[in-house]
Amino acid sequence: MEVKRDTWRLLFSLFLGQIVSFSLAISSFTTSVISNLGVDAPLAQSFLVYMLLALVYGTILLHRRQKLLIPWYWYLALVFIDVQGNFLSIRAYQYSYITSINLLDCWTIPWVMLLTRFALGTRYSFWQFVGAGTCMAGLSLVLLSDSNSPDVQDASKRPLLGDVLIIAATFCFAFSNVGEEYCVKKKDRIEFIAMLGIFGVLVTGIQISLFERKNLETINWSPTMISLFTGFVIAAFVFCTISSFVLKMSGSTMFNLSLLTTDIWAVAIRIFFYHQKVHWLYYLAFAVVAMGLIIYSLNSSDDETAASTTETTTQYEQLSSEETGGANLDWQNRKHQDDDHTCQAPQDNGIDLV
Repeated sequence: MEVKRDTWRLLFSLFLGQIVSFSLAISSFTTSVISNLGVDAPLAQSFLVYMLLALVYGTILLHRRQKLLIPWYWYLALVFIDVQGNFLSIRAYQYSYITSINLLDCWTIPWVMLLTRFALGTRYSFWQFVGAGTCMAGLSLVLLSDSNSPDVQDASKRPLLGDVLIIAATFCFAFSNVGEEYCVKKKDRIEFIAMLGIFGVLVTGIQISLFERKNLETINWSPTMISLFTGFVIAAFVFCTISSFVLKMSGSTMFNLSLLTTDIWAVAIRIFFYHQKVHWLYYLAFAVVAMGLIIYSLNSSDDETAASTTETTTQYEQLSSEETGGANLDWQNRKHQDDDHTCQAPQDNGIDLV
């Protein structure tokens, strides 16, 4: 029974990871279409996403009427780093090649494993490293099929600057992922997403007023453009919502490994909308990445179960000691009352006899 429950938990975690990956592919697709239409407003797109998160989860948080479990300035710092990561990754596409960006984007995984090891005390087994390496090998097959892309011959690119930007972005993403993992596992998931939305609106709003105000004035808000922005916001909202579950169930490393299939989902979208032919290596890459995810998950479930059991046992012991202490206090009070009643009884009997 226990094995069956762990199996379903593993499958559900993998399923949620692919929903996150697919929603990210949708948001990337809508962003590319918006960019192809001549619109350059990444901060405005992020602003709308943060606003929706603040409206939905902020309302839930206000309804609870409870104090924050984490000081507000930590949320502000975490959101600021997350916003800068998004900004740097988008800017990197202007200087470097898509193949280089996809390859260097994998640096998020070793950053995350390093940060979780020292910040959260997470320990990784040999087979977890094998699973992570298998996932990255699967992504390399995607890069191999894209090696003949026309943008590789673009002489206007500045690859070194783009590579530096994307490496900096991966560290920002890793830091925000680890911070989110701590918040959703140790504190409260709703509170984190609400604060992400509220402070995200604040940070992106300030940056829009400084860097992107003129770009917004040139946008032609046609029905097509409004639909694209709406699609991006919905996909990004789903991404932020489901990713909190994945981080709570599986951790930052599993979360970023799941995102490696985003490029493969993007290919599926490209087939559906543009009817383009796909190299056979894409299908092989999806299978290899899926195999790596399963290897990693199978070897992390035992550790997470043990950690969960230890935490539950600790809470039970604390609760038991509190209940025992309370029970002893009640027993002592009742004993004193019984003693008082026993001492008073002969006097009452004497009065009645007289």
